[in-house]
Amino acid sequence: MAQAVPQLPDFEAPVAPLPDELVHNDGIERILQSVRGHLGVEIAFVSRYVEGEERELTHVSTDLELPMGAGFREPREAGYCWHILNGRLPELIQDPADFPFTKELAITDFLPVGCHVNTPLRLSDGTVWGSFCALGRTPDRTLTERDLNVLKSFAGLAAERIESALESDILLEEARKRVESMLDGHGVSTFQQPIISFETGLPVGVECLSRFPDLTKRGPDAWFEDAELVGLGQELELTAVRCALESLSHIPEGLYATINVSPQTVASGKVRELLEASDAKNLVVEITEHCQVDDFEELAREIAALKPHTKIAIDDVGTGYAGLRHIVDLQPDILKMDMVLTRGIEADPARKAMTAALVQLAKEIGCTVVAEGIETKDEARAMKKLGVDCGQGYLYSRPLPVVAAQQFLLNPEATH
Repeated sequence: MAQAVPQLPDFEAPVAPLPDELVHNDGIERILQSVRGHLGVEIAFVSRYVEGEERELTHVSTDLELPMGAGFREPREAGYCWHILNGRLPELIQDPADFPFTKELAITDFLPVGCHVNTPLRLSDGTVWGSFCALGRTPDRTLTERDLNVLKSFAGLAAERIESALESDILLEEARKRVESMLDGHGVSTFQQPIISFETGLPVGVECLSRFPDLTKRGPDAWFEDAELVGLGQELELTAVRCALESLSHIPEGLYATINVSPQTVASGKVRELLEASDAKNLVVEITEHCQVDDFEELAREIAALKPHTKIAIDDVGTGYAGLRHIVDLQPDILKMDMVLTRGIEADPARKAMTAALVQLAKEIGCTVVAEGIETKDEARAMKKLGVDCGQGYLYSRPLPVVAAQQFLLNPEATH
């Protein structure tokens, strides 16, 4: 009967490095230690098959001083595992002397190999990724099929962890490619949401919001989260800023536009570089409070350098990291209350008290207050009564494409 050819993965040249999540996987290390303890052997390891007809050790558990460890590569025919996969040797070897073929393998005398238990590591699609192996340096006639089955159970757990790490790595790579495709700006569009004065009922400005192609049915927050995960958060933010700056020509004279930027990107100085090269007027840089500030003094210095080019708003006030001291030290021009404070404020004494305190603080430091997430007339009336200056939310308008936003701003009688 013909021997079935094992299904190996399609190799690229060179094979992709292991994801960090897999290289430093404590779970696989514990599995290998458990196998050693159960079988009473000195060595247990996981290996994978790579390009060039080689195998690579990925995880090794032993108390011995061995000349090979994780990352070691050799021709796959040099070890027992490949020949077990191809049916030349059994998965359970109590003593290599029982099988003359083992004498042809240098590793038999080199370690030496005294007993050997092995099973292929298969992924859920049937692909042979590598092997799961335990071996001792002396023969052991007490090893049985039951021990082999126990090893196979541990191998199954290891395979699950390997596949999970590989899937995560694939998802990250897909996210990287998606984000990179946006960095030339062609896939990013800017929508604008009007900001309305409670006193006059007229628009005073807009917030510029980034929108992305519906490639993954995920919102803007998910795109920026992906960018952060793959180390491109700052690049995507700066792309969004460039696109927002290009949309400002549609805003009527006298109204301002806010652009959202994280503290880290502001502190980098690259936002200032963009604004120095721009002729944008009536611009507000909106700094979110949802991100932890790593170096507050550096951020404060950069904000001071930005002041000649733009006003400063602090976003999400009331729910983020910054305390009242940070607000005072940064000397913003606008405080934007998070919508969590807005929701149902007309019937919530605690929200009213927090808002009243923010309004008083704003008066003391000379800035205005904008309430985000206004959806009902009751919320708008409560905010106006508490002294909040402006509102933004679905009561007035959803975020609009720039031309539609321009029409909204030019026809104030259409506003609430």
